[in-house]
Amino acid sequence: MMIKPMVRGNICINAHPVGCVKETERQIAYIRSQKEKRGIKTRAEGGNGPALVLVLGCSTGYGLASRITAAFEYGADTIGVSFEKAATATKGGTPGWYNNAAFDRAAHHAGLYAVTFNADAYADETRDAVIEAIKKNGKKVDLVVYSLASPVRTDPDTKVLYKSVIKPQEKPYSGLTIDVMTGRLSEASAEPATAEEIADTVKVMGGEDWRRWITRLQAADVLNSGCCTVAYSYIGPELSHAIYRNGSIGMAKKDLEQTARDLDAQLADALGGSAYVSVNKGLVTRSSAVIPIISLYISALFKVMKERGVHEGCIEQMERLFAERLYTNADGSRGEIPTDSDHLIRIDDWEMDAAVQADVEKRMQQVTQENVALLCDIEGFKHDFLAINGFAIAGVDYSKEVVRMDALD
Repeated sequence: MMIKPMVRGNICINAHPVGCVKETERQIAYIRSQKEKRGIKTRAEGGNGPALVLVLGCSTGYGLASRITAAFEYGADTIGVSFEKAATATKGGTPGWYNNAAFDRAAHHAGLYAVTFNADAYADETRDAVIEAIKKNGKKVDLVVYSLASPVRTDPDTKVLYKSVIKPQEKPYSGLTIDVMTGRLSEASAEPATAEEIADTVKVMGGEDWRRWITRLQAADVLNSGCCTVAYSYIGPELSHAIYRNGSIGMAKKDLEQTARDLDAQLADALGGSAYVSVNKGLVTRSSAVIPIISLYISALFKVMKERGVHEGCIEQMERLFAERLYTNADGSRGEIPTDSDHLIRIDDWEMDAAVQADVEKRMQQVTQENVALLCDIEGFKHDFLAINGFAIAGVDYSKEVVRMDALD
């Protein structure tokens, strides 16, 4: 069958197997080139980077990019956890399923240790299985990446299912949004979240599950001396704060940040370790395409950053996080990690540069339907939106029949 993107309400609901694989392989190739450029040595080559890395939420976006960087730049053994719908011969899987399969294949071909769990990362049974795998590996974990972004979470103690929302607080929020496929501008709005919705969002997207993972791993004695853990977040510009930073999701992210400070003290005392939240750049995600103002902002941001030669995608962001924040010593070992006054790693520094933000804000004030394609990177946004699901990937013949939906080539 020929596979074309199926987009409903700015959400792509299918994936192209070959496209997902090619995009994962592209990211791996980029990391290999950066390893050569920076002169980073794996442990086998005499370096002293992380030996074993656990990535929670390893299948897409920043999580996948983190795992690729750990494995193919630092030569680390990696264990990944994500919950994906598997493909069959006749039915497609989720993009993350193809990404994981492509990563595993490439890692094994390169002689790298890689174990991937297709399981609910919020479940204690998954934690137990991961701990068993770590003990079987024989190494203790040097880095735990927490990159989960599920809209729902079941509390393992109460078995209650919680759902997150992306809504403002106190009053409605409205702003322009872009139809990904047509480039049409329209007004989108969101009603304020209730107190219960905010609490539920914190339960899903806050730091509770991250704390549970680290505490369980520490109790099982599988964290190495000096172990670092990092979770990912986003802050963004003032114009989006009402719907994001100060909205329901922002309350969850602030809880995540407090958890980082708590875990930092916990790990420092027990293992000489540390915990951080890394604030990353705004990129195209499944949620960013439907949040009021965010899609327009990101389109303008892409245009400005590309014109200035500082645009980054997930893989560029994570490579810079590892090489210029986490593992900065000459031998690839963990150096002193720079943070802001709130104990946050700011790898969104190029996005939040004053000159970049001034240019973006100017464009946002001027944009109309007539000039949106001139002021914003509509095509770039569309490309990245489709690429998440394996479409619009260079080198893929989309007119070619896909014989099996579970095949990688």
